[in-house]
Amino acid sequence: MTAISRGETPAPEGLRFVHLGFGADAVDYESAWQEQRRVHAARFADEVPDTCLLLEHPPVYTAGRRTTDDERPLDGTPVIDVDRGGKITWHGPGQLVGYPIQKLPRPVDVVAHVRRLEDALIRTCAEFGVEASRVEGRSGVWVLGDAVEERAGLGGLQLDFDPRVTDELFDPRLNGPEYAPSNAGQRREDRKLAAIGIRVAKGVTMHGFALNVNPDNTSFDKIVPCGIRDAGVASLAGELGREITIAEVLPVVEKHLRDVLEGAELLPRVV
Repeated sequence: MTAISRGETPAPEGLRFVHLGFGADAVDYESAWQEQRRVHAARFADEVPDTCLLLEHPPVYTAGRRTTDDERPLDGTPVIDVDRGGKITWHGPGQLVGYPIQKLPRPVDVVAHVRRLEDALIRTCAEFGVEASRVEGRSGVWVLGDAVEERAGLGGLQLDFDPRVTDELFDPRLNGPEYAPSNAGQRREDRKLAAIGIRVAKGVTMHGFALNVNPDNTSFDKIVPCGIRDAGVASLAGELGREITIAEVLPVVEKHLRDVLEGAELLPRVV
């Protein structure tokens, strides 16, 4: 296994990468959030260049501003409420987290920033042989499932309807492994490889992405990940059917983030 260095990745100009901690040095969420705020203030003041913090977190649930009570863990597991967009998600070992802190032109185009992050992660997945894409109306990076009529029935049964879609009160947290988000690959459904949730304050981005490299995805089964009830989650290791490490993926993510974020023509949003 290749060791992951801590500290800054040197670059002559442009985007700077900072490795905050991985594995045994994983960074607790509150500490990383505080570091984001520090770097954000420095970037706003032009004291530092655009910076991407890269790290792993110990296990933690975080909830964006749109999270509802019926998407949180039923067993009272603590959740950290944060100021990013999006809904509830999980972070933990085996997941590569990136917080790009980048100054954007005004008026800010938040959607364009999200699309750039998706592009970089889609390219990363492709380099490892995983075909990923977008799903209309849903942020993040996805592995597309089979057409509904081609999927095997849940629990070995052929169903004429999916209660997650037809029943507004359906709760996947209460309905066993047939509906668990972590089993979406077995059901050949759409499944999310990387979640994205950001905030832009004073024209500078915060928060970012979480790419599932080789985590225990059953942690997502306690919640309704990103508020989506009719799809699930995936990992690079699960899609490839082999072990893959953060150390393998890290330089590839950095390469594509640099290509996309530095190469983008940043234009103000048309108003």
